[in-house]
Amino acid sequence: MKYFPYTIAGEETMTRVPETAADLDEFRRWVERKARAGEMIGADTETTGLATFSPTYRLRTVQFGDNRDAWVICVELGPVFAEAARWALLTLHRLVFHNATFDLLVLDRHLGVPIAALAPKVTDSKIIAHLFDSRPKHEGGYGLRLKELCARDVDPSAPDTQEDLTAVFRSIGETKATGWGKIDINHPTYLLYAGLDAILVSRWLPIGVERLRKVGIRQALVDFEHRVMYVCALMERRGMLVDQEYVRGLVDRLQEDAELHAGKARKYGVTSVNAPKQVATALVGMGETLTERTDSGNLKVDKEILQSLADVDRNWERIGARIPNPLADAVLRSKRAGKWAKSYGVAMRDGLDVEGRIHPKISSLAARTARMSISAPPLQQLPSGDWTIRRAMLADVGHRIFSVDYSAVEMRVLAALADERTMKRAIAEGRDLHDFTAELIWGPEFTKAHRKIGKGVGFGKVYGGGATTLSRQTGAPLNEVKAAVAAYDRVYPGIKRYSNRVQREARADGFVVITPTGRRVPLDRDRVYAATNYAVQSTARDVLCQALLNMHDKGLTEYLLLPIHDECLGSAPADIADDVAREVGETMKMDFFGVPLDTDPEVGGRSWGSLYMKTPDGKYDHALRAREDEWYASVGLAA
Repeated sequence: MKYFPYTIAGEETMTRVPETAADLDEFRRWVERKARAGEMIGADTETTGLATFSPTYRLRTVQFGDNRDAWVICVELGPVFAEAARWALLTLHRLVFHNATFDLLVLDRHLGVPIAALAPKVTDSKIIAHLFDSRPKHEGGYGLRLKELCARDVDPSAPDTQEDLTAVFRSIGETKATGWGKIDINHPTYLLYAGLDAILVSRWLPIGVERLRKVGIRQALVDFEHRVMYVCALMERRGMLVDQEYVRGLVDRLQEDAELHAGKARKYGVTSVNAPKQVATALVGMGETLTERTDSGNLKVDKEILQSLADVDRNWERIGARIPNPLADAVLRSKRAGKWAKSYGVAMRDGLDVEGRIHPKISSLAARTARMSISAPPLQQLPSGDWTIRRAMLADVGHRIFSVDYSAVEMRVLAALADERTMKRAIAEGRDLHDFTAELIWGPEFTKAHRKIGKGVGFGKVYGGGATTLSRQTGAPLNEVKAAVAAYDRVYPGIKRYSNRVQREARADGFVVITPTGRRVPLDRDRVYAATNYAVQSTARDVLCQALLNMHDKGLTEYLLLPIHDECLGSAPADIADDVAREVGETMKMDFFGVPLDTDPEVGGRSWGSLYMKTPDGKYDHALRAREDEWYASVGLAA
């Protein structure tokens, strides 16, 4: 047995590392005592990195701990150690992990402990931390990382085990990325820190739970988030097949496109499209007027400003407000192609499991408002109407992709929360909200430009965009946008009243927005105007999550692939895909404070991109249709 003492908050702790069968027997007796007592036990894993589904990925250790004692089981040493860790996970009744999704997937795939068996008895301390203060520390929050939490609540000198180990990796000639798999399994610092994380999470959890109790967070919300985490873990485990031939060609094309547009930028003296000072200097030299500055005092040339200069909106459609600046256009297109090549193309090309599947990481509780995020690759950031990246991801053989999204869910949630009667009436009548708004403001002869401005004002209420931003996005003069905002407030007075009320209540509650689910969303003191935005986004997120749980209860989770904003992506066998999509749509529908939240099920072909490659009348693109027909014929199905 190896022993590693360490003092935490003035108390000596002990990390034990079994080396023999007798040592493992002692570990089992400890587990049995803890199981009989029903104690909450801290747990953690050490692996070779973050790519859980990589063919070369390894689980190295599983560790368990209470306030004073930790056990590090080196499963890498052989089957007897792996079996001891597996037995302990199944025997203990209550476990706490920090960022449990990661460990659940690792243990499911690499130790044979099913998620379904482990998840019901797991508490995720990161969920507890997020429910108290959803801001990361650098945004003024309490902290979401275990080190930050323990340094505040357990011991100011609590080690940052991951960061401290990085120094050890460097000492053996490895990097932060490679060290986890290359460090000797017997390295004393590695083993000590493995055990300390289990002790630290065990010590912090009761503090975090008590903090939630004091601020009034209900256990129902805690349970809700853990169920959502579980469903998202199941989707992440399933993953999606990748069209590998298409991806290889896509990476090449994107890299060529990035260089093509970078070459255009070089003609204007910009040697690097990622050098803001060069871009700003060149634009000013071309006669452009730049007025906004960064915190460091440099001229700002972010994506929003460049899009305005290039005369394109967020969907890369021409605005028609000015002659496009060729440098701004080249910089935007080069940066986008480069980002897509690396973040999507390379990630899909090089991040596959042995079956050719990609497993995007789904963080069920991510943003300040609790909105989910997807990474590796970041699929939530894809433009809403673009098929280029989506085309790479496929349903299983014999399956068809389907998508079900809510109809204008943010606007409907806003109408419900604000009890805005005019807007609620329009929804009940089945009116297009943006047409309806434009007609109220500009009359029945409104134009497409009017509709775009009115739609932008509405989404500005949801997403917090101001008149200046909307002017830039639409190309409309600032005074016209300001007039539209004022008119919007007149035709929808309930929203203005709601916004004032939620800001007033947030100030009274210590700059915190309380949502209908009881979630606390912190506000920055200089951005109280974001209260409406936070309330709507957070509530819309909870609507989707409740729908996920309803679908899980109906046995539909096996068909789900990804939750993306207000959409659920899935796949089902071709002969039942229409029925499954319809059932998912019906399950997602709900009445929210008197406002119907309707859905729009849609079934495509085999690729996710097939849902986006359409002609203007909504039919499939002819070339794609032909390829889909060939695929159906190859598997003996009718298209």
